[in-house]
Amino acid sequence: MKRKYLTFVRIVHTGIANFFRNASLAVAAMAVMVVTLTIVLFSVDTSATLNHTIAQFADKINISIYLNDNVAAAQRNALMQSLRCLPQVKGVSYVSKDQALATYKAANASNKNLLVAINETGNPLPASIEVDPVDPSKIDQIQQILDLPATKTLEDPQAGTSYSGNRKQAIDSIARAASILKRVGVAAVIIFAAVSMLIIFNTIQMAIFNRRDEITIMRLLGASTSFIRGPFVVESILYGVISALVSVGILDVLFVVASNALQASSLGLLDISYASSYFYNHFFLLLTLQLATGIVIGAVSSTIATRRYLKFKIK
Repeated sequence: MKRKYLTFVRIVHTGIANFFRNASLAVAAMAVMVVTLTIVLFSVDTSATLNHTIAQFADKINISIYLNDNVAAAQRNALMQSLRCLPQVKGVSYVSKDQALATYKAANASNKNLLVAINETGNPLPASIEVDPVDPSKIDQIQQILDLPATKTLEDPQAGTSYSGNRKQAIDSIARAASILKRVGVAAVIIFAAVSMLIIFNTIQMAIFNRRDEITIMRLLGASTSFIRGPFVVESILYGVISALVSVGILDVLFVVASNALQASSLGLLDISYASSYFYNHFFLLLTLQLATGIVIGAVSSTIATRRYLKFKIK
């Protein structure tokens, strides 16, 4: 046990020493890795923020199905039940003509002329069924029920539904933008992770070549393959650890600048205030994720490189 411990300590010590010996190569490898891990961290934070934004929109967005005055209670209830059965629907409620009028008067309480006019004309507002979607991107499935001929016969011919025109375009644009941002984030993470692994792969390959005489001597002295390979893996893990810490620091600085210098609270769909709060509230979890990602990228790429080139370089 003591021998294994001493071997492990020597591997770690040699790996750290090699890290400083190859400072120029290390900087190049870590530069790409910092970009990768920063994108990973930003993508995680952005994804959480977009999910929060979508949830907020979902709470505010509802679809109103305006009914004609001849709709029977049984027909109305059947439509409401069919909507409740959809997994994309959070809630369905009925608003009568009287309730719609009361809400309209409350919203326009300051407009006396309008209130007088509507009192003289009676109640022109239709009853409606209010549908609360779980996710704005899934509204198209609700639309399938709204497009059924049986549903169309229940709608007020002049009002129809609120999911149309500019409102429909706005809802669809929000869902589409959020989906595109998430896909771009995932694609960027994959691309830069592959580039980072390739850079580290080549860095370890060059280190093996530079130390080929040293490795040959170690072989002649009876050093095991794992003892020779270990320092390279430790060196690559250091790349990942330092890059992870730098990436967390970069995002921290970006949030400080955005909140203090720029006084920014949002950037399009990205709620910077929430993104900053999420980052600091989950700081240690995100830091752990970054360290784990950096260590995995470094260890995997160096392991592949040493298995492929180590024996070849010392022959």
